[in-house]
Amino acid sequence: MKGLTSNVTKPLPLGAQLICADNSGAKVLEIIAVRGYHGKMRRLPRAGVGDVIICSVKKGKEKVRKTIVYAVIVRQKKEYMRFDGTRVKFADNAAVVVNPKTFEPTGTEIRTVIAKEVVERFTPIGKIASSVL
Repeated sequence: MKGLTSNVTKPLPLGAQLICADNSGAKVLEIIAVRGYHGKMRRLPRAGVGDVIICSVKKGKEKVRKTIVYAVIVRQKKEYMRFDGTRVKFADNAAVVVNPKTFEPTGTEIRTVIAKEVVERFTPIGKIASSVL
């Protein structure tokens, strides 16, 4: 994974529910772990745009419901600052389900807007996205 070109805040703790932005069959995801998080004792792991998370599928098609999946966060409500000085925030929190080994998306299209920082780190997600902000 490459580094990010912005200073992304990490507002999403364990238990946060996200919308699934792709067509993989999942609708609502709940964060159960953050991959690569090394924190302090008794502090909940947090994640932000561009982070890989481990989720439980809460709502969706029958075959993917109640399964554990890996996902990448593509949007967050909390604003963050890019190095050119612009501040970015979205209307909701969303993630895209990915393959745990290659980090390629399991869905075939993303019809909503995703952050530019995600495309810098995971280029296959940018290939199926309709628009990048």
